[in-house]
Amino acid sequence: MAFSPAKENILKKIRQALSNSVPLPFPHSEGSESLFTNSSEDNTVLFAEEFTKLQGKFAYCTDEAHLKQQLLQLFSQRQWTKIYFTEKKIISLFNGEVVSFDNLADCDVSVTFCENLVARTGTMVLSSAGQHGRTASVYAPVHICIAYTSQMTFDIKDALQNIKEKYNNSFPSLLSFASGPSRTADIEKTLVTGVHGPKEVYCFLVES
Repeated sequence: MAFSPAKENILKKIRQALSNSVPLPFPHSEGSESLFTNSSEDNTVLFAEEFTKLQGKFAYCTDEAHLKQQLLQLFSQRQWTKIYFTEKKIISLFNGEVVSFDNLADCDVSVTFCENLVARTGTMVLSSAGQHGRTASVYAPVHICIAYTSQMTFDIKDALQNIKEKYNNSFPSLLSFASGPSRTADIEKTLVTGVHGPKEVYCFLVES
C-alpha cells in the first residue's frame, strides 16, 4: 500500500521514536519508598487528631461490649430511632436491641464498617465490598463508622496495599475516602458542610 510523501514521513518518525525508548522524566516516582515518613506519634492518636480537625467525631472503645454501650447511649441522647445497618456483624452486635430501619433515604443515621483507617490524613477507607455497598456512608445525614485498631495504617499507600492483599483478584469496584463530614467552599469560598454527604461523621475505634 503506497502512502503520500507527507504520511510516509510521519510514519518514519513514529517508527524511529518507537525504536528508541524515552527515559522516564522522574525515574524514582514509582519507587517502593513512601513519600511520607512514619510519625513518632502513635497512629491511633495521630488519626484522632487529624480526624477531629476535619470536624469528625472520634470515640475509642476497649472492646465490642464497650462499643455497643457507647452506641446505644449515643442513639438515646440524639433520639435516633431510624438506624440503618445491614452488615451481619453489626446485626449480631446489637442482638435485637436495635432493629435496622429498612429505608436508607429516610433514616436518621447509618452504621457501617470500613476497610482501613489512614492516620496521616484522618481518613476512613470505605469500599463497595460487603453489605454496606456504595451508598450507606453517603446518603444518610449522619454516618457512624466502626473500625478496629488492626485496621489502622499510617498512609493511604499502606491502606491500598492491605486492601489489595485482602481481596486479591476480586478488588472492590469502588473505594471511597472519607475524612470527616462532606464539605465544600464552592460558593463564595464559604465552607459549608453536609452538601454532598453526611453532615456528621463518627468513628468508633475498637481495640483489637
